[in-house]
Amino acid sequence: MASPQLDAIKQMLKGRPAERADQSAQDARAGFETITQMLQVQDDTKREKVTANGVPGEWITNGDSTDATTIYYLHGGGYSIGSVNTHATMISQIARASKARAFAIDYRLAPEHPFPAALDDALAGYRWLLAHGIDSKSIVIGGDSAGGGLAAATLVALRDAGDPLPGGAVLLSPWTDLGG
Repeated sequence: MASPQLDAIKQMLKGRPAERADQSAQDARAGFETITQMLQVQDDTKREKVTANGVPGEWITNGDSTDATTIYYLHGGGYSIGSVNTHATMISQIARASKARAFAIDYRLAPEHPFPAALDDALAGYRWLLAHGIDSKSIVIGGDSAGGGLAAATLVALRDAGDPLPGGAVLLSPWTDLGG
């Protein structure tokens, strides 16, 4: 059975006009933010904003979070919409289920910031975690959709640069083929 929040989102989506080809990125982002505002984190969730090597980020923890594992989460949104805010509920639920703390960044979005801006930000966030004493083997990098593709690209770039690799990766429906 779907949650009341999911039912409300479905109704909102049915009632909205079809997307227009001329819709600005800012309008699309604002619409996504509005839809996801219905999804609230649980009361014991803490959100702490930080700046990670110049990239806005956020720690998301809850009552069962420990420092043993850090989830480094990259949000989805087609590289052009989405934010830590739009994905906070999902990130907090992943952190809760894994009893881990989560760290997520607001990487720069296209079209204003074309490739490799998002990858540069993802690398900056990961390296910030390492610089703050977090053991690479305790980090699990992950993301959904474009964030999953970005997590995969981050892994390749880290490997190629000789950086310490994270202990694991979880890619949720990763967008990995932008050519076809």
